[in-house]
Amino acid sequence: MVARFVAGEHMEDAVRATAALTARGLAVTADHLGENVATEAEARQAADAYLHLLDALARAQLKAHVSVKLTQFGLDVREDACAANLRRVADQARASGTFVRVDMESSAHTDRILRLVRAMKASGYANVGAVIQAYLYRSADDIATLCAEGIRVRLCKGAYKEPPDRAFPKKKDVDASYRKLTEALLVAAKEAPDLYPALATHDEKMIDAAKRYAAQRGVPSTSFEFQMLYGIRRDLQDRISKDGFNLRVYVPYGTQWYPYFMRRLAERPANLWFFVSSLVKP
Repeated sequence: MVARFVAGEHMEDAVRATAALTARGLAVTADHLGENVATEAEARQAADAYLHLLDALARAQLKAHVSVKLTQFGLDVREDACAANLRRVADQARASGTFVRVDMESSAHTDRILRLVRAMKASGYANVGAVIQAYLYRSADDIATLCAEGIRVRLCKGAYKEPPDRAFPKKKDVDASYRKLTEALLVAAKEAPDLYPALATHDEKMIDAAKRYAAQRGVPSTSFEFQMLYGIRRDLQDRISKDGFNLRVYVPYGTQWYPYFMRRLAERPANLWFFVSSLVKP
């Protein structure tokens, strides 16, 4: 089952998957699996892995983005060391003409993650963006702040278990929040195309609603993109691309695939059905 959703354990596996997706006309963001390191040495090694990946992608003439988790770069060990690791990766990505997406983690880390992303932007790193989770009550305010500061946003629903005082507990409320935040991002993109939001969802209703809203508001299809996980709804990925919309695939790889799956399944059992049901779809 894991092989369907993870490119492999090695950097070369990620490069091969990226090349195959690019050949299908799809874009890629690659994620070297891992989070919550315990030492600065482990955090440096994680950043080094991204430097090697960016070099390998550049040598293969592949313009993929990378997605990083700041707990993997040492956020819980020493924040200034984490920031230094992020700058190293952002510097190499900028030299390669590509982009670094800072993944969101649990709400215990939200403030620190956004603080570091905003500091990167203030320091001149236009190639670093953030992720906002629609199920958090705070997300509308966070999106307004990030857009005002010219920081690119990926919107997702949220995959962590959060208490009801921080996040919508019911799916229908999360869906409503996702639609509302999608509309806010599309309006912002029309006014400032450099914001180029990413809408991460496998929900066809959400995708269709975003397309309709963009058409109604005159937002060009080139001003935003959809994002989906590697191995999930490959038929839908190709259909979105053939319909003239940008589609980026999130490609995880690395030896840490077991905790990547197990923690998500333990925190939110509904994720198990999501992955298992994807096995029977193209």
